[in-house]
Amino acid sequence: MLFDTPQLDDAERAVIDQIDEVREGLRYQLTAQRRWVGLLRRVMLARAIRGSNSIEGYNVSLDDAVAAVAGEEPVDAAAEAWTAVSAYRDAMTYVVQLADDPHFTYTRSLVRSLHFMMIKYDLDKSPGRWRPGPVYVLDERQKEIVYTGPEAMMVAPLMGELTTWLRTPSSEPAMVRAAMAHLNLAMIHPFRDGNGRMARCVQTLVLAREGIVAPPFWSIEEYLGVNTDAYYQVLADVGQGSWHPERDARPWVRFVLTAHYIQAQTLKRRAQEAERRWDVVSQEVARHGLPERATAPVFNAAMGFRLRNATYREAAEVTDAVAGRDLKALADAGLLHAIGERRGRFYMASAALKVLEESIRQPREQIQDPFRKLPATLGL
Repeated sequence: MLFDTPQLDDAERAVIDQIDEVREGLRYQLTAQRRWVGLLRRVMLARAIRGSNSIEGYNVSLDDAVAAVAGEEPVDAAAEAWTAVSAYRDAMTYVVQLADDPHFTYTRSLVRSLHFMMIKYDLDKSPGRWRPGPVYVLDERQKEIVYTGPEAMMVAPLMGELTTWLRTPSSEPAMVRAAMAHLNLAMIHPFRDGNGRMARCVQTLVLAREGIVAPPFWSIEEYLGVNTDAYYQVLADVGQGSWHPERDARPWVRFVLTAHYIQAQTLKRRAQEAERRWDVVSQEVARHGLPERATAPVFNAAMGFRLRNATYREAAEVTDAVAGRDLKALADAGLLHAIGERRGRFYMASAALKVLEESIRQPREQIQDPFRKLPATLGL
């Protein structure tokens, strides 16, 4: 027996309609062949990876999360955090690849494979294998057990039931279906470690398979990373300390819909700013007589990211020597500011570029909780 999807009420359906309206408005903008869309997609994927891993205590800067997505070396991440983030990147990259795979099917082996990708760096945690014994969730601050998973002998049958449910056609809204997959996997707690990351990854996979545009744009992992306490609290309220699939999952569904609503509103603002940023940066690059290929790297710098020779090469698709010349020209033009010497040198937005960035930024107003009509806690 799994947690059942609650019968949606009018308020929940109204919120789903509002989210879908925002998404429909962004559908063309985010699927068009515009260079800035790919840059925004990469940053959104980095935010999702960073958010999910921060919940487990693996904290990296957004710069390093973007580097992980690009397959580059970190700037300043700790070794353990970098390893965890890189492994999660591999799993999420696979999820993106599966989004439109015509031969895809939900199986227990798929779930175990995703887990192996995430935890492969620590074989002591049995990556890709169901847990052989009991599992407990410990509140590190209170030093007390807050959740006990079902008996180990129940794991394989329950995961079989979950994957069968996922394979079964349904008329449930994709956001709700993904939320219930997240809840059930988290409560089954099938692995010795990495259960939270797996639950969040599977939620994103369900959204991807349901055709919610591009997976990085609709993941709520960034929201969960910012609102970790609220995330844990709603899971605790629904779970009540152990495996209780008879309990009402409505509080969890509403929490997830709120996350989607706020993330959608945030993405709308970011997309508008990205389009405006591309136009402004393109004009500024042209005004200085610089090559058009510099637009994408300067776009990234305007958002606050560090530029190294390697990141410039990847963004502009040029050789090491050309990247070096371009970066010097951008610094001479007053768009970038060089920091450090020789191999350790990187570039940041200059004061002039920061002024341009401020000119395109929209006010950061708090987004209301769609159910309570109160300011929500996510500040992005």
